[in-house]
Amino acid sequence: MDYRTLPNTSLSVSPICLGTSELGSVVPEADAFRLLDAFVERGGNFLDTAAVYANWIPGERNVSEKTIGRWLRQRGHRADVVVATKGAHPDLATMDVPRLSPAEIGADVEASLSHLQVDAIDLYYLHRDDLTRPVEEIMETLHDQVKAGKVRYVACSNWRADRIAAAQVYAATHGFLGFVADQMLWNLAVVDPSAVAGQGVVVMDEVLYRLHAETGMAVVPFSSQAGGLFQKLASGGQDMVKLGLRRTYPLDKNLRRFERIQSLVTETGLTISQIVLGYLLSQPFATVPIVGCKTQAHLRDTMDAAAVTLTGEQVAFLQRDSD
Repeated sequence: MDYRTLPNTSLSVSPICLGTSELGSVVPEADAFRLLDAFVERGGNFLDTAAVYANWIPGERNVSEKTIGRWLRQRGHRADVVVATKGAHPDLATMDVPRLSPAEIGADVEASLSHLQVDAIDLYYLHRDDLTRPVEEIMETLHDQVKAGKVRYVACSNWRADRIAAAQVYAATHGFLGFVADQMLWNLAVVDPSAVAGQGVVVMDEVLYRLHAETGMAVVPFSSQAGGLFQKLASGGQDMVKLGLRRTYPLDKNLRRFERIQSLVTETGLTISQIVLGYLLSQPFATVPIVGCKTQAHLRDTMDAAAVTLTGEQVAFLQRDSD
């Protein structure tokens, strides 16, 4: 496994990050443990979770974090993995009410430490932004968590480029490390931003891409395979694509992109998953896609993509005539 160090950190991570939103809920704990075991056996060491994951399902709260915590304790893998989690997400019943006060961030950090059964969180993301709250206050709050030894590095998820830039400037001028990574919705598919409007989700766009290209800050994109859009098109055609995927990913443009993927499958012998993930792995800045695997077969295909690098010409070919 060709590990990479996230810029401005000492975190050495696998090229693929395992998303765990359904572990312990949709994926029962015993199966989740086996999936986590297989990920580590195949060289994976980067786990992504969040305090809010699976809270939309009746039953145990914060189940993803707790499942990882129980696995870490039982397997003794704490020193072997980089654990990333996210907090400060709005309550699911009041998504329009931000939760980024110092007290709310602090409480979420403490809860995640307990759920994960760790002394410090390797990488802590703010899951959403609050445009009414000054970035200065937010960065001071995060810095306090780092000084207290509860968080090693901080990051953001679903933040706009201008807010990230302002936060980085404030951190730099006050002598502490700012965000070292950013999560947004990004994959090879063409996305309709209006489909996720109102959800607080940020989609990779030209402005955000330019920020990462200029600064080198790492990207850890979610929905890295577009919900399996291209695999679904390959297995059953456009009638197999769920309505939700149709809203987010316009079929006309993505069918043209799918044709280009198929062309590269024929040319290279790679699978669709490997090309889709290879597209992200071949960017000019550090990019570690998050992949949520439910089965061992999906995990094997995903981990095989870790070694894929596409040429600049192939990346440009995949994007052509679809934007």
